Amino acid sequence: MTDLYKEAGVNIDAGNETVRRIKGLVRGTYNNHVLGDLGSFGGLFAFPKNDYQEPILVSSTDGVGTKLKVAFALEKYNTVGYDLVNHCVNDILVQGAKPLFFLDYIGTGSLEPSNAEAVVSGLARGCRENGCVLIGGETAEMPGIYAPGEFDLVGTIVGVVDRELLITGANIALGDVVLGLASTGLHTNGYSLARKICFEKAGLKPTDTIPELEESIGETLLASHRSYFNELYPLITRKALKGLAHITGGGFYDNIPRILPEGCGVEIEKGSWPVLPIFKFLQEAGNVPDEQAYRVFNMGIGMVIVCAAEMEAEVRKQVPEVYKIGKVVKGERVVVVK
Repeated sequence: MTDLYKEAGVNIDAGNETVRRIKGLVRGTYNNHVLGDLGSFGGLFAFPKNDYQEPILVSSTDGVGTKLKVAFALEKYNTVGYDLVNHCVNDILVQGAKPLFFLDYIGTGSLEPSNAEAVVSGLARGCRENGCVLIGGETAEMPGIYAPGEFDLVGTIVGVVDRELLITGANIALGDVVLGLASTGLHTNGYSLARKICFEKAGLKPTDTIPELEESIGETLLASHRSYFNELYPLITRKALKGLAHITGGGFYDNIPRILPEGCGVEIEKGSWPVLPIFKFLQEAGNVPDEQAYRVFNMGIGMVIVCAAEMEAEVRKQVPEVYKIGKVVKGERVVVVK
């Protein structure tokens, strides 16, 4: 009998094969809070209420943007899921939250089980490293919506923080120090501009190499988004931090002000940390002025810490590779890069 749905572009068998391939990966992230198994209509998670005095749930949804285009070009799919989990973990970490569970969405025109398996392998790795459960997701086959061989990837994370550990930035004050933790590359932002510079203006192919970089331009652009959870969470539990800003879309200028109280601004001192070669190349090849570079890219700093000056030593003891990149000054939630 003719499979009319398959003729219309949706392959149910490919979906079942994908589930078969990813079951072991997903179960590998489970802990004793997970009830049920993969395939239920909803993921079941027994909240550990006895571990918290006054728990607050913190959630976030995000994607990896046009970094996917680089993955498509290289036909390398096992890193973008890892990027997605780490990005979402960092987004809730800035409020002091510990991740509990994660859900993913893969939308595609035609489902390729091996590609989906590679994506989920990255998701599972990110969840395991961050102590997070991959509790569910959706793989949607929608012919006509996506270009052949391409897909979209989105994730939702839910975490928890005890009210007494919640980080809001409300107690940030003049004279506090601003510290930066290094990024591993572009992370998951600025790829539309980066791809335009590399592949249109500079005329490079993803497999091309340039003297400034150790790997091909494609591999450099695919460098994984770094998670800061395991390094910073012990400082959160000790109440050592006043504010955290994940440097994503909007760079320094738009992300740091999100945590500043009234009357406070931040001065960032350019040159106080090593800018990665990829950013120097993008600025030069694309003729990108500093103001735009520090708004579009993270410029080598993936997470910003604000703490009291007397807590800097404790931060450095916990996170040896940290740079003093600025200070809190009088201002109205404005960042100046000097």
